[in-house]
Amino acid sequence: MMPHSFSPLSVVKGGLTRLIISITTGVGLLCPPVLALQVLVTPENPQLGDTISVIIQTDTADSEPTVSLRQKTYPVFAVGSNHYRALLPTTPLDQPGNFPIQVRGDGETKNIMLSLQNRSFPTQRIWLKGGGSNATETELSRVAAFKKLVTPQKFWNGKFLRPNSGSVSTVFGIRRYYNGVWVKNYYHRGVDYAAGTGSPILAPAAGQVALVGREAEGFRVHGNTVGINHGQGVLSIMLHMHRIDVKEGDFVQAGQKIGTVGSTGASTGPHLHWGLYVHGQAIDPVPWRFQGID
Repeated sequence: MMPHSFSPLSVVKGGLTRLIISITTGVGLLCPPVLALQVLVTPENPQLGDTISVIIQTDTADSEPTVSLRQKTYPVFAVGSNHYRALLPTTPLDQPGNFPIQVRGDGETKNIMLSLQNRSFPTQRIWLKGGGSNATETELSRVAAFKKLVTPQKFWNGKFLRPNSGSVSTVFGIRRYYNGVWVKNYYHRGVDYAAGTGSPILAPAAGQVALVGREAEGFRVHGNTVGINHGQGVLSIMLHMHRIDVKEGDFVQAGQKIGTVGSTGASTGPHLHWGLYVHGQAIDPVPWRFQGID
């Protein structure tokens, strides 16, 4: 039988020398070395509109990794000891096919090739008299600044909540023809809930109120609006509200009432538009509600 130790220790018994060989010093010889940089990407088969989570484990705490996609680098945040996460948004405007992710850390580079799956989105034909309303510079600039927020602390925890109990009237990602003309760069950037005026709107996750805009202050298209910063580049925006019950700087908990459903701004009837953004891109909120992304 092969001895189970490997050390300079010898035991003399009955004139015979038995060498005790310790396997602990020979582990590196018996097992392949553990790679310093380890990466887990989910979902494995993403489709247009999904948020891709990249979890990274490094060997040393002072080796913060980087994550890039097609020459664009995305923020990476610590989620534990030597563990990090980056979130990569995809939208209906992306091209399906090869999705190359590059992760660098611990002096290594990992190239991960995913296949971004195509997805069929509904199409609507909308006819507007007079071309509809145009957004004001006030609302465009304030909403654009809100969508750029990336703060280091993570406020959400687990699955996001449904922000209103009304039925879904318009799903995420719908493509449209306006007055018979295909709008190439348009997709419905959220989920609409049809509900009566005054129906409560709840915060889908914890976060800080970073935007409050009112129709009377120039939010002509968005209507009465609340934007919540959930941290680390994840943002919720609520449009067409009737009443607003929070102010900028307030911290809200998941399920807390932030206002009521209305029909302010460019709206044909009472409803809530909930948009969920990751690093400035509107992504499908459904996986965040049913699977959760931590």
